[in-house]
Amino acid sequence: MSEIKLVVFDCDGVMFDSRGANREYYNRIRAHFGHPPMDEEELEYVHMHRVEDSVRYIFRNFPDDLPAAASFHRELDYTPFLRYMYMEPDLIQFLDYLRPQRKTAISTNRTTTMPIVLEMFQLAPFFDQVVTAHDVANPKPHPEALEWIMENLGVGPDHTIYIGDSQVDREHTAAAGIPLIAFKNPALNAEYHVASFMEIVKLPPFCGGP
Repeated sequence: MSEIKLVVFDCDGVMFDSRGANREYYNRIRAHFGHPPMDEEELEYVHMHRVEDSVRYIFRNFPDDLPAAASFHRELDYTPFLRYMYMEPDLIQFLDYLRPQRKTAISTNRTTTMPIVLEMFQLAPFFDQVVTAHDVANPKPHPEALEWIMENLGVGPDHTIYIGDSQVDREHTAAAGIPLIAFKNPALNAEYHVASFMEIVKLPPFCGGP
């Protein structure tokens, strides 16, 4: 593989263990309308998809409440739920390793909450570009976000790699023609698999191995 000049990150499940935050946030919306907590299948869905699609999914059995739920989530402050998010312990170390020699970006299906997360964890200075589901006409798994990032940062797919953890990320990268590093998901079809960020520095695209 060619030299890596751009590393793009997913947010949830990669930079952060955010399942707890997602669980609390979407269960709060369900509880507001008197509905029980999400099951594990629903939690898996909201972990990978943008908030509008997630609200529609978790209210698919409560169609009468869906319009009000769609409005309620836009008014619900995400800040209190940040305490349920945990940043990967070696994320900063890995970002320091990458920069400034390589460019870094985020492609995520988060929407309005992404700036809050970056500010809360003081991560904004580490990224050259951040693209959310609100910034594109077609969110992941469509390749639009990755194509936009590569065009804006002047790096082609032969020099770009993505770190993700879900089938949505696999489809996202395949459509853009770039390899995927599967993060903490050994079952995911990917070019590389790791359980921590600093394992990535030993992968062939980074260490110059065969």
